[in-house]
Amino acid sequence: MKKLPDPDESPGSDVVIFDGQCRFCQGQVRNLRRLDWGGKRLSFLSLHDPRVAQRYPSLTHEVLMSQMFVVRPDGSMYGGGDAVRYLSRRLPTLWWAMPILHLPGTAALWRWAYHQVAARRYRIAGKTACDQDACAVHFGTQAKR
Repeated sequence: MKKLPDPDESPGSDVVIFDGQCRFCQGQVRNLRRLDWGGKRLSFLSLHDPRVAQRYPSLTHEVLMSQMFVVRPDGSMYGGGDAVRYLSRRLPTLWWAMPILHLPGTAALWRWAYHQVAARRYRIAGKTACDQDACAVHFGTQAKR
């Protein structure tokens, strides 16, 4: 995967925390990178990067395996469907989606839809590698949903 902007090299950017072992997630992050014209708004960290646990101790591995997060420079965080909605406001190239994603009363629908895709992401596009049988555990979790 092409090198993504790193938070250490992009001060003041929002940090997108994603599953770096998931091909589907990698593809979506590459799309976000392309949509960030100028490359100044977003930087990226895989949830498997040790810096994530150090910098964001409130985000457990289990929570991060269930949804991506966007962390703003002020420390506020958006996860899952709320992160997608936030990005539609943050990236001018996604403003076309903003009216749909922000229709009154639809937040729960977008959270549910995001969860459905996230829970099946390895089945959709596969994985790149797994550490210590993490994928086997995650597939087991998916089967119960």
